[in-house]
Amino acid sequence: MLLFNPVVVSVLLLVVLCMFKLNVLLSLLVAGIVAGLTAGMPIWVFEQGTWQANILGSLPGFGTEGEGIINTIIGGMGSMAETALAYILIGMFAYAIGKSGLITILAQKISKIVGKNKFYLIFLIAFISIFSQNLLPVHISFIPILIPPLLGLMNKLKIDRRAVASALCFGLKAPYISIPAGFGLIFHKIIASNMTDAGMPTTVAETQKVMWIGGLSMLVGLIFVVFALYGKDREYKDVEIPGVVPLDAEVHMTPQAWGALVAALAMLIAQIITKSLPFSALVGIIFLLITRSIKWKEIDEMVNGGLDLMAFIAFVMLIAGGYANVLNTSGAVVHLVNDTAVLMEGASLVVSAIVLLAIGLVITMGIGTSFGTIPVVAAIYVPLAQQLGFSKSAIILLIGIAAALGDAGSPASDSTMGPTSGLNADGQHDHIWDTCVPTFIAFDVFLVIGGVIGAVVLS
Repeated sequence: MLLFNPVVVSVLLLVVLCMFKLNVLLSLLVAGIVAGLTAGMPIWVFEQGTWQANILGSLPGFGTEGEGIINTIIGGMGSMAETALAYILIGMFAYAIGKSGLITILAQKISKIVGKNKFYLIFLIAFISIFSQNLLPVHISFIPILIPPLLGLMNKLKIDRRAVASALCFGLKAPYISIPAGFGLIFHKIIASNMTDAGMPTTVAETQKVMWIGGLSMLVGLIFVVFALYGKDREYKDVEIPGVVPLDAEVHMTPQAWGALVAALAMLIAQIITKSLPFSALVGIIFLLITRSIKWKEIDEMVNGGLDLMAFIAFVMLIAGGYANVLNTSGAVVHLVNDTAVLMEGASLVVSAIVLLAIGLVITMGIGTSFGTIPVVAAIYVPLAQQLGFSKSAIILLIGIAAALGDAGSPASDSTMGPTSGLNADGQHDHIWDTCVPTFIAFDVFLVIGGVIGAVVLS
């Protein structure tokens, strides 16, 4: 049955465990093991002919053939190594930039601009976040640098950080979904190439004509949660954040601040040229040392501060890669899509669109990346959606939105881990209830609504 598919079982278990406050890293490990067991994989495989294989090889959960779940998890962690390294280096860079006072100066400027209107600040953060995907493709690296110094201003304005988490997530997702530039160009090219490989020649120009519906749906969701759900005042304690100069401190452009500015520009240029977050973060750190914004004797402090800020998130991303590897290796994702295709025979366009998007949501929450989900769903969606009566434009929209759904609300995606890394700098922002749940409500719900309406109208 569909409900007993390893992907469905493990994703539901992951969500439930996280909501019951089990650490997300442990939740991912448990969900990965359960996914493998329900798919018939052994937890551990012993080499044939050994005494372990003779005694334990026939017991439930063990075996002598195939790939064990634990080894599959470990093997999949390598797929997220670049992301994890980037998080660690960005954390070090953010800590050093924070100590220089440069971002505090920027935060004070922002404070004067927004005045006492908290909604100005929320939407200004969303606006800044948008640039991180298209105009200046630095992805999440700006969040641990910019957001911690702004927490004092948010506290003063009594902003509900759930609204800010939604604003950040909007800026991280909506641009690449709807605009083929920066990371968006990569996203749109993947949709076009995979649809072409599946037998439906498609261009980026065609994806651009319909994917704006996804961006508009997210904008409606953002406005809804900011004003309707999280617009009321919320109190937070003023907590000193290591490495961050308080917002009310008197700061000037010192030599350290100027050095930090040069390092930030160097990091930005390196990112634009190489498209590599780890390399660009390393370039930024090197320039911090060259400009003496960070002294040689302060390197250990910078490393420890960066680890405190981002190490946990880096390890979560590593485990997420292992969990996704279990889902892919087990074949559960393909079975899920095929089983769904059988169930949808004869269904209406509305029902078919809802089911297709729901499957995309489950797969993306399991795999943890919108970009990696497209090849999985496109191969099945193209022939199936054609058979169900959807037009080419509707199929583009369904694939794009299905791929994007799981990022918002997933406990282990960049779109949620990034906002939490900044908003929880003082320990007052819960990853699941203050980031994942609000972003799920804001974007997944409205993306499904927009996707279903758009697919039906375009057909």
